[in-house]
Amino acid sequence: MTERSIAFSHLGIFFKDVGKSINLFGIDIAYYGIVISMGMVLAGAFVLYDGVRKKQKQDDYLDVLIWGLIVGIIGARAYYVIFSWEAYRNNLISVLYFREGGLAIYGGIIGGIIGAIITCRVKKLKFFDVADSVCMGLLIGQLIGRWGNFFNREAFGGYSDGLLSMQIPIAAVRSMDDVTAEMLSNTVFFDGVEFISVHPTFLYESLWNLAVFLFLFFWRRRRKFFGEIWFMYLGLYGVGRLWIEGLRTDSLRSVFFGFRVSQLLSLILILISIVYLLYGYAKKKGEATC
Repeated sequence: MTERSIAFSHLGIFFKDVGKSINLFGIDIAYYGIVISMGMVLAGAFVLYDGVRKKQKQDDYLDVLIWGLIVGIIGARAYYVIFSWEAYRNNLISVLYFREGGLAIYGGIIGGIIGAIITCRVKKLKFFDVADSVCMGLLIGQLIGRWGNFFNREAFGGYSDGLLSMQIPIAAVRSMDDVTAEMLSNTVFFDGVEFISVHPTFLYESLWNLAVFLFLFFWRRRRKFFGEIWFMYLGLYGVGRLWIEGLRTDSLRSVFFGFRVSQLLSLILILISIVYLLYGYAKKKGEATC
């Protein structure tokens, strides 16, 4: 084992040499970017496929994807910078250094929604009908994209010695600010290399997203009204993010009572989803009895 190793020792899985990038023609390309790109491509392909299934124009859905992606990336960066302002306030140009990382999923979703709403208005499309397809693509992108955190040794939780616990070398951790005293007091050694044992929260979220995707994939054919799948996605994703975020040691924190930003937003999305779905089902039941 080396300082480039990652282990899931209780599962008997050991990756002895996990790099963070690959060099092509003298240019280092981060695995994080490769994984994110794969997720985007597969997500877009599914959305276009679902649009065809609903007998919609592929060009219209492609426009929604393009503008949603562009505004989504801007939103993801803006969200991260706003809640990490101390790291950027003295060097504003660093806000543009995307290659150094710093994108937030919730910011991407918010930005993507704005881009999609504008495009739908221009194209005269029903936003919630389109959103019911887009959210399925989002889940694909998120469940794949989270594995970028695996290569970066980031987005992990506190100390864990459970079945799914992950061991990473202390020397490979992105920031020692993410390492707790409990981790340091429970380090393990493999071949003389010191490892911390943590919750692989990126894995938890990836598996949760997969479960939500499979549920919605089969539920979507039972859709009763536009927006049903979209709000189910927001609520279910919010439930998963609410508890997973509580495990992480590197979360963005809000200024409100020390709560994590993503937990607060997750709770808001869960409540909004419940209200909208109850309203939608009640309205549909009322129409059926008329």
